[in-house]
Amino acid sequence: MQAKPRVRESGGGSEARVGHSRSRSAALVTNLEAWLRENRARLSVKAPTAAAIDYLVKRWTAFTRFLDDGRICLSNNAAERAIRPIAVGRRNWIFAGSDAGGHRTAALYTLIKTAKLNGIDPQAWLADVLARLPDHPARCIDDLLPWNWTQRQSRQIAA
Repeated sequence: MQAKPRVRESGGGSEARVGHSRSRSAALVTNLEAWLRENRARLSVKAPTAAAIDYLVKRWTAFTRFLDDGRICLSNNAAERAIRPIAVGRRNWIFAGSDAGGHRTAALYTLIKTAKLNGIDPQAWLADVLARLPDHPARCIDDLLPWNWTQRQSRQIAA
């Protein structure tokens, strides 16, 4: 008997992920809530397990939001993968020169990752934005953010 291929929760569009979450997870989540509430009643107020259960039950609406919104993943694997290069490299750049340098570096990493999440090549986006900035009107700066950005036609440079 062949095993059914497993559908990855992070694959497909948000509609597919919602359908997958509802078909595979909704009953499990309902059973989990009942189990947590039943077993919480048996625990001492000061038990560490009781504190963990209370923490989750108080945030139940946020925890179960993935059942209705396909953009939300139950795990944080994507976030972990996104910050791995920073965590691995931090020994090389423990000091960004100053607190302000650290804030600028964090802002740059955020913009680069946002470009990637919007399906844009970060290098092309950054090169284009840096080329446009000197002549770009300040009131239209939002046009250069990754989710609004459209690449200009590359200009031929005369030799």
